[in-house]
Amino acid sequence: MNKLYVVGIGPGNYEEMTLRAIRTLEECQVIVGYTVYVDLIKSHFPDKEFITTSMRQEIERCRIAFSQADLGKKTAMICSGDSGIYGMSGLILEIGAEYPKVSVELVSGVTAALSGAALLGAPIMHDFAVISLSDLMTPWEQIEKRLEAAAKADFSICLYNPSSKKRADYLRRACDILLKYKNKDTPCGIAINIGRREEDSSLYTLEMLRDIQVDMFTTVFVGNSATKIINGKMVTPRGYKIK
Repeated sequence: MNKLYVVGIGPGNYEEMTLRAIRTLEECQVIVGYTVYVDLIKSHFPDKEFITTSMRQEIERCRIAFSQADLGKKTAMICSGDSGIYGMSGLILEIGAEYPKVSVELVSGVTAALSGAALLGAPIMHDFAVISLSDLMTPWEQIEKRLEAAAKADFSICLYNPSSKKRADYLRRACDILLKYKNKDTPCGIAINIGRREEDSSLYTLEMLRDIQVDMFTTVFVGNSATKIINGKMVTPRGYKIK
């Protein structure tokens, strides 16, 4: 049976890809992906055939990947971070019924919640929620409900897709919801361009965070009631007893 791999390439830095992801891409003949993600890995796999599409062409991209695999070419669909967290795994599996001669294998990667957390310290050491602020596929009313539920339950929260040109005030709106249930001094942090040359991180309070300008390449972390700053690092204790 022909094979299509869905590969999470991690945050962007080759050194942060899993060994399994690297070996899978080395074995593939064709690599399909969003242009920005392909550009991150292209130099490391110079002998491969690359096929790219732009943003919002996800369904077309999946069909291209399946059509290549259907021709007998070992093919990989790449995603940033992990393929199963805001990636292409779900869509590939949905479309897969149309290609009975192609089997799908999922290869996990390091998602921004993990790589961004490492930059800031240990903000998600305890229970946490991951919420995307993008309303392209989820109505804002539903996002609001999820923010409220996570804040009420005192989760640490990781926010993906916090802002864009069309959604410039979404992080502010999210913070206003969280401030109903969380202390204004709750430690927060942002990780920018994780795994890339412009990588950076900063710490704020929740009150300060609402006025910070961010973009789609930013991952935001909001602490819970136990989160604190220790030596410049954001730490959410798990409850170990230090003797």
